[in-house]
Amino acid sequence: MNGTVKHIGIVAVSAEGAALCYRTICLEGAALQGPHDHPEISLHGFSLRSYQRLIDEDRWDAVGEMMLESAARLVRSGAQLLICPDNTVHQGLDLVRERSPAPWIHIAEEVSNEARQRGFKRIAILGTRFLMEGPVYQSKLAPACVGYRVPNTEQRTRINQIIYDELVYGRFLPASRTYFQNVIRELGDNGCDAVALACTEIPLLISEADSSLPILDSTRIHARAALREATSAEDAKSASIHRV
Repeated sequence: MNGTVKHIGIVAVSAEGAALCYRTICLEGAALQGPHDHPEISLHGFSLRSYQRLIDEDRWDAVGEMMLESAARLVRSGAQLLICPDNTVHQGLDLVRERSPAPWIHIAEEVSNEARQRGFKRIAILGTRFLMEGPVYQSKLAPACVGYRVPNTEQRTRINQIIYDELVYGRFLPASRTYFQNVIRELGDNGCDAVALACTEIPLLISEADSSLPILDSTRIHARAALREATSAEDAKSASIHRV
């Protein structure tokens, strides 16, 4: 691998979200860099249960510290930039990000930027209950001048159940897809012009073809941002060579 391409460190939380992120970087990296090529990638993950125990106890500072421990292990393995393909735990990252041993690419910042660039005015946010009711997206959408809505209380509870009982185990059921489709349709009727799939497993259940609204796929948006950052030095070097 060319030394100008940065080594990406993935802080994994759920297997399905981390796997989709890794796969996206590899496949789209090859499209950018040539057959079978992609940036160097390292991955470290504590168990989802370890994170979830802290989340259930509302110990977001401890969630952040666990993410920093993964980050430190990845940096020791050579990682030069960090991502975490899990939206919910970014509430913990926001508390510790300034102490990170390497730069982070923040998933909600990337989704918010994408929403702004595509001209969306109000997006629906789908994710875990903690994510939909928490500050992660709210704090990032406001600077991008993008509004948002979340499902109602009953819908948030059901969506959360589908994520934790099905999606994180790789179970993608037609009835659950239909439920998401109905929620998306209702949010569209209430003024949303796009939907953020702000749980990294949801894109495995819902695609553009399944949604009545344009989707913002947080997993792939995040992976592509990491890929752009990892290869930016290589792109600059190539541009300089071509100018000569």
